[in-house]
Amino acid sequence: MAEHAVSNDPAEAKIKAGWAAGNVFPLWENEAAHAAPSGPEKPYCWKWPILRAFAEEALALRDTKAVERRVLQLMSPHSQLPKPFVGSTTNIAGNIQVLKPGEAARAHRHSMNALRFVIEGEGAVTIVDGKECEMSEGDLVTTPGWTWHEHAHRGAKPIMWLDVLDAGLHRYLGTAAFQPGPTNNMPKHTPDSAFVSMGMNPMTGDAPRAFSPLFRYPWAQAKAAVAASPLDVDGARRVRYANPMDGGPCMSFLDCHLVELEPGVETLPFRTSAHALVSVVEGEGVSRVGETDVDWGSKDTFSLPHGNWISHKAKNGKARLMITSDREVYRRLGLLTEEYAGT
Repeated sequence: MAEHAVSNDPAEAKIKAGWAAGNVFPLWENEAAHAAPSGPEKPYCWKWPILRAFAEEALALRDTKAVERRVLQLMSPHSQLPKPFVGSTTNIAGNIQVLKPGEAARAHRHSMNALRFVIEGEGAVTIVDGKECEMSEGDLVTTPGWTWHEHAHRGAKPIMWLDVLDAGLHRYLGTAAFQPGPTNNMPKHTPDSAFVSMGMNPMTGDAPRAFSPLFRYPWAQAKAAVAASPLDVDGARRVRYANPMDGGPCMSFLDCHLVELEPGVETLPFRTSAHALVSVVEGEGVSRVGETDVDWGSKDTFSLPHGNWISHKAKNGKARLMITSDREVYRRLGLLTEEYAGT
């Protein structure tokens, strides 16, 4: 930006004072408007042993009867965004939620899309628009925007899961909305059993919705699917948690993939305009994110901010990563760019 001269002209000062009173500012003096973009945000890894200890403390500190949800927010110290937009990475908020046996989290709904990826425990259910979804370790349960959802724990030990929401995006767009229960206007559902035949979908005559009719993706099925998948161009195996009706993402703004890494094989570096949050399902390894090496182990969570060259490498055996991204947002806006190094 060309430097602008500082004027001591009283007439100019009077003019600018009038502009300021009318909430108008000269662009040529707005340094922020012409500043060069900062480099990609750095990643951050939340280690599970530390998070688990924090969750245990939260169990003793707050009762679900006194708070809407017993949730710990994962907020990146490297965020380049001002509050209240700080999340785990741009557009994506990650949280750890925990329930004691016998507890319930009351029903509500919101415009934000959300998912629950179970890190530890079993025996709970998430009820989505009246449909019960079991929750066990490795299961993915979705609560698309404006669906009613509540949680109940019928197991014997505490259950902990990762929440992922597109909350930052909705706050920025001014579309964040929330409604407490009681539930009402419940839609009818096609049973999950109607989707058991690959490539064969039920024809119900219902109006299509902007998300998958499957709210639960069991871990056993996901694990078998990724193991059977061929190697992708980068050297990893991956499957999408898809909407069976159209093959698209499970929710309109959040896209989820399960990635299996071969032991000792570093994936081809990849760069995208989308942001992502990773939950390590199994194994240990290292991810190169820009100039930062992220060492991760089972049940850790780490961010993949956009614009970085990213590669992954499993150590001491195979590893599996559940990756949630805002890729679909950029694709729909025509702003998605993706590339592999050397291609």
